[in-house]
Amino acid sequence: MLSEIDIDRIIQMAWEDRTPFEAIKYQFNISEKEVIQLMKKEMTLKNWKKWRERVQGRKTKHLSLRDEGVNRFKCSRQRNISGNKISKR
Repeated sequence: MLSEIDIDRIIQMAWEDRTPFEAIKYQFNISEKEVIQLMKKEMTLKNWKKWRERVQGRKTKHLSLRDEGVNRFKCSRQRNISGNKISKR
């Protein structure tokens, strides 16, 4: 059973372009299909449809489709989070 905090984090990770479904599977042990079901349950239908359209066929959401040069889960320009503060570059 996932906590509200886990559900919130899974939704964040699912919306992020560079976070593959495999990272969600590794961290929370739920499959891509289960992520899709969770998103449908937790979101409004309109937002879920936007999300599905966005992630379908997106190379960065599946490790097997990624270019070999992409070896991270986040954008290099994304700030690091340290505790509750956003660290400076």
